[in-house]
Amino acid sequence: MGSGAQSLTLLALFLPFLGAVLAPPLCRALGHGAAWLLAILPALIFVHLAGFVGIVSSGGVVAGGYDWIPSLGVRFSWYLDGLSLTFGLLISGIGTLIVLYSGGYLKGHPQQGRFMSFILLFMGAMLGLVASDSFLMLFVFWELTSITSFLLIGFDHGREAARRAALQALVVTGMGGLSLLAGLLVISSVTGATELSALLSTGGLLRDSPLYLAAFVLVLGGAFTKSAQFPFHFWLPNAMEAPTPVSAYLHSATMVKAGVYLLMRLNPVLGDTAAWETVLPLFGAATLLVGTLLAMRQTDLKLMLAYTTVASLGLLVMLTGYGSERAIEAAVLYLIAHSLFKGALFMVAGLIDHETGTRDIRRLGGLARAMPITFAAGLMAALSMGGLPLTFGFIAKEEIYAAVEIGMGVPVLLLGVAIVGNMLMFAIAFLVGLKPFVGAAGKTPAKPHEGPALLWIGPLCLAALGLLAGLFSQMFHAAISSPMASAVAGNPVEIAASSVPHLGLPFYLSLATIALGVAAYFTHARIRFGIAVALAAIGWGPDRGFDQAMRGLLRLSFGATRIVQNGRLHIYLTVVFLAVAVTLLVPMIVFDELPAMPQFPDLWLHEWTIVLIAVIGLGAVVYAKDRLTAIVSLGIQGFAVALLFMLFGAPDLSFTQFMVETLSVVILALVMTRLKLTPSDHRPTHEKALDLSVATVCGAGFGLLLLKVTQVPFDATLSQFYEAHSRALAHGRNIVNVIIVDFRGLDTLGEIAVVMVAGLAILALIRVGTPQAPAAKREA
Repeated sequence: MGSGAQSLTLLALFLPFLGAVLAPPLCRALGHGAAWLLAILPALIFVHLAGFVGIVSSGGVVAGGYDWIPSLGVRFSWYLDGLSLTFGLLISGIGTLIVLYSGGYLKGHPQQGRFMSFILLFMGAMLGLVASDSFLMLFVFWELTSITSFLLIGFDHGREAARRAALQALVVTGMGGLSLLAGLLVISSVTGATELSALLSTGGLLRDSPLYLAAFVLVLGGAFTKSAQFPFHFWLPNAMEAPTPVSAYLHSATMVKAGVYLLMRLNPVLGDTAAWETVLPLFGAATLLVGTLLAMRQTDLKLMLAYTTVASLGLLVMLTGYGSERAIEAAVLYLIAHSLFKGALFMVAGLIDHETGTRDIRRLGGLARAMPITFAAGLMAALSMGGLPLTFGFIAKEEIYAAVEIGMGVPVLLLGVAIVGNMLMFAIAFLVGLKPFVGAAGKTPAKPHEGPALLWIGPLCLAALGLLAGLFSQMFHAAISSPMASAVAGNPVEIAASSVPHLGLPFYLSLATIALGVAAYFTHARIRFGIAVALAAIGWGPDRGFDQAMRGLLRLSFGATRIVQNGRLHIYLTVVFLAVAVTLLVPMIVFDELPAMPQFPDLWLHEWTIVLIAVIGLGAVVYAKDRLTAIVSLGIQGFAVALLFMLFGAPDLSFTQFMVETLSVVILALVMTRLKLTPSDHRPTHEKALDLSVATVCGAGFGLLLLKVTQVPFDATLSQFYEAHSRALAHGRNIVNVIIVDFRGLDTLGEIAVVMVAGLAILALIRVGTPQAPAAKREA
């Protein structure tokens, strides 16, 4: 890419973050009308990305970036191929409609500006995730999606349920993010790649490595938690505590698809192994069944759709791991179809709730006359979700059945799971998109009426696009589907599926699915009752398990805190000094780095005198009867060291040592006097023995370390540098002063700050311990 195109792409990636800054003031000034202006930003991103369709559909890629940390080889780089470009178009295109929808849905809400800011941040995080080439960028944006989803799910933070759901989503996906980081580090260490584009060119290097299984499990930890695979599925339905625009965006084009994106992206280097083709279909199939069955259990429109999203993600994972090119085609087609119909249906559910005051399917009916546009959008989306002919959902379902070949063992099992899952999703599609609009009118809290344009323009566009993509499937495949499948497969793939039915086994299976789906639609009340009875018999579930795990973690934390932070300073100091002793001695012993025994130097009489003073001071400290005497005696050690500095030709260091020891003794003595601590030592003999042992071990560790350092050949490089440059660079003759003030000025500033803080703390202690004079005496 040229520099101009690179700058434009970088600007496009950061437009949502600019919008997040502008949203609050615009909403304060224009109210819900600000949505029209804010929607321009994702629309511009969509137009910019659409300009790359021609390049990508012809087999090219769009890559670029800037050096971020050149010394570490870290780049802020992006990589757009069929996979990432399709995701980018979905995120920005659906994001445009979501911004408009949010303006109508939150009309009059006092925190609409904050919500718009969060939704645009969320959009920017997801765009950055799918466009990232650098591993580091991928991880940063991956975690940013978790943080922004936490803000959105917990937007109505006054409700406990919203706070719990937000925390649950953050904990589960945050743990998965750490797993992904570890997986990326393993992959980088094996392949040497730090960018996805370089990783994709390594072929089977990762698959042939003994660390493949570790990388595979760690990557799955990130993907499965993000895309809510069983048993981590529970956080996604609970995220319905968020306002409906969040749910529509979260389920159609953003965070929950991130795990599927990761698996599709890494399929060329992690796929085609027994582990990949076993674990992904197994967990995907389990998630598909669990999601659809739990969806039939619900009566809330949003929850019904939420559980079908769980099921759809399971279907995508199952197809991605199946291992055939046809399965990859099916996964690509279903991902696109799901984004369109699920975004539309969620917005339809929100519109129904907004205009009637309820989402309970048992209370809804006969809305078609009052809400004709919403009905049209819901019906078209339901047709695609149900997989009926001429829709893009029909193409996806046909490819699913064509991909899962008939045979013994696993294929026939997966085919059965796919049929059951699609049958139940057919029923859910029409329970949400048709049932509220037909039949007798229900008793709703508010009188039904059609919503404003800001609310119905989004679902109508997405539902119509699902129909148009099916009618003009060959053009859509050439521009979008085939390049995306080629990127996932790692080799050129051309999709030729049509929305016109063709006789054959896939079509017959589709007819069976539709028939079973119609039966499930009309018997949904019985099915719901049966599932409710089964769930009541089971009792426990992952959602309850999460609460139990969090309570157990809290109890463990409190227990550990009572042991580690018990409030006794003596224990704290003992643990610290024991850790210091272990750190000093164990490495020297384990690695056989103990110093050789030195020869005791010949000392002059005055040198022996200084040593004797130090020994006397040490005895005075040990045998002092009160703490104040011990503190004063402790200063003798410092003065002895200062005298040694002076004898060895370092008067400046000697002077500094004298000052430090004098101030330390004075300040500590002042504090002890003011605080009036116990004058005598009441510790039992065993505590004194323990302290003596710890002190001896620490002293031995420091002494042996210093002896070892003095026995290593001296490297004078740094000293020579200071000697050569102190005068030239810092204009100072005293090298020590130059080091302290110039070369290590920040260190000195930090030390001054520490001393200042310590002084303020001491001043506070003194004032606390000083009795206040009565007011009358002060006035006198």
